[in-house]
Amino acid sequence: MTQAAIESLNIEVARARELFASLTPAEWEADSGCDGWRVQDVAQHMAATFQTIAAPDTLDGGDSGKAEVSAEVPVQQRKGWTPAEVIAAYDEWAEKGVAALTALQEAPMADTVVPLSDLGEHPLHLLANAIVFDHYCHLRHDIGAAVDRAAQLPRDAAALGATLEWMLAGLPQMCAAELDAAPNQAVNLVFDGPAANNYCISPGPDGWTVSNHHDDDAPVIRTTAHDFVSWGTQRADWRGTSTGDVSNERVAAVLDAINII
Repeated sequence: MTQAAIESLNIEVARARELFASLTPAEWEADSGCDGWRVQDVAQHMAATFQTIAAPDTLDGGDSGKAEVSAEVPVQQRKGWTPAEVIAAYDEWAEKGVAALTALQEAPMADTVVPLSDLGEHPLHLLANAIVFDHYCHLRHDIGAAVDRAAQLPRDAAALGATLEWMLAGLPQMCAAELDAAPNQAVNLVFDGPAANNYCISPGPDGWTVSNHHDDDAPVIRTTAHDFVSWGTQRADWRGTSTGDVSNERVAAVLDAINII
C-alpha cells in the first residue's frame, strides 16, 4: 500500500493552502510554467483534480479519453472565477479528495486495477501518489515559474518518493509508443539527493519496464528526483540537469521519449 503517500499529500495540501493565501493579485494573474495557464488556472486545476476524485459526476471533463484535454475543460469554464472562489473550491475539494484517497488505501479497493484514460492501468491505492506528484510539480515547477517562494518549497524525500513511485509506474504505459520507437537500450537512472535511489529503464519482449535495480552493463544517467519531475514531464530538457553518459545517442533517444503526465 501507499499509506505514506497520504501523509505526504496532507503536507502538500497544507503547503498549497498557505501559498494560495499569500498570493497577491498580480501573482494570481502571472503566467505559470504551464503553457497558457495563469497561476490562478493552475490552482483551479488542482482543485478540480480533487473534485474529479471525490465527486466525478459533478465535473465535466469531456470524453476525449486524454487526461490533459480533460484537465483543460474545467480550467476554461472557470476562467472568470475570482481568486477567493478558487481558494474556496480548493479548500472544499482538497478535504473531500484526501478523504476519498485515504479510503482507497484499504482492501479490497486498494489493489483493484483500473484504467485511467491515457495514464495507463493502475491500482487504486496509487492514485494518492499521483496527486502528490500533481501537487509537487504544479507548486514548485509551474507556480514556481512565476512565484519564487513556490519554487523554494521544501524538496523533501517523502513527497519526492511518493512522486517517483507514480512517475516510474506510469512511465512504461504513458510513453509506450515513443519508447517503442527508441533504440532497445537499457538506461540506469540514478537519483541523487532527497529520495536517492537507482532504477533501470529496460526494453523487453513485452514492452519497456522500470525496475528498482542497477544494470552493470547499461549506461548511467545521474540526476535528482526534483529535476526529474521537471524533465520527466518535458517541462525542461534532461540535458540541463543530468550527468553521466549524456553524450550517448542511444541514451538520449530513450530519455527524449519520456513524457509523463
